[in-house]
This record gives sequence, C-alpha cells and structure tokens, in this order.
Amino acid sequence: MGRLTAGLALALLASLAANGAMGWACLGQRDGATQARADLGAMEQQRDSARQAASACSDATDDLRTLADQRAIEAQAARADAAAQARTHHQKADAILATPPAAPDDDCKSAQMRVADWLKGRAQP
Repeated sequence: MGRLTAGLALALLASLAANGAMGWACLGQRDGATQARADLGAMEQQRDSARQAASACSDATDDLRTLADQRAIEAQAARADAAAQARTHHQKADAILATPPAAPDDDCKSAQMRVADWLKGRAQP
C-alpha cells in the first residue's frame, strides 16, 4: 500500500500543481481581458472627443467661410469706390504731367507756380 499511496499522493500533487497553473493562467487571462475592456473604453472616449473636436472645427470653418463671403460682398462696393477714386487721381496726374511748364526756362519757378495753383484749389470748398 505504501507504493499506491505514494503514487496517489504524487498524482494528487501533480493535479494540484496543474490546477494551480491553470488557475494562474485563467487569472492572467481575466486580468488581460479586464485591461483590454478598460483600454477599449478609454479609446472610445478618445475617439468621441476627436469626433467632437473635428465637428467643432468643421463648423467653425463653415462659419469662417460664410463670414468671408459676407465680407467679400461688403468689400465690393468699397473696391468699386476705390477704383473710381483711383481713376480720378490718375486723370488728375495725367493732366498735371501733360501741362507744359509755366516758366519753360526755370523748373523751380514752374514748380512754385504749380504748387501755388494747387494750394488755391485746396482752399476752395
């Protein structure tokens, strides 16, 4: 009987060791699955946050496009006024440049006379 008992004890110890190893492996798998679930939840939150940020960015970009279009429409009138004013100034400049000097032999005197005429024009309302 001694050998049978020793064999059974040895089998029991082997079974106990195998069960312990399987239990340890099972706990490791459970911990891994729990960690994976927690990581998945965190990643889903990050994904949702990224979607919200992208949506907010897209909305802000659309708002900026709308504002830019409105400002472009508003600026058309100002550009037209500026172009008309520039044409007037160009015509005045062409007239000044086309006018012969008042004193052909004296550039300084011609410039003084031109400035005096210009100042007279500015004094009138």
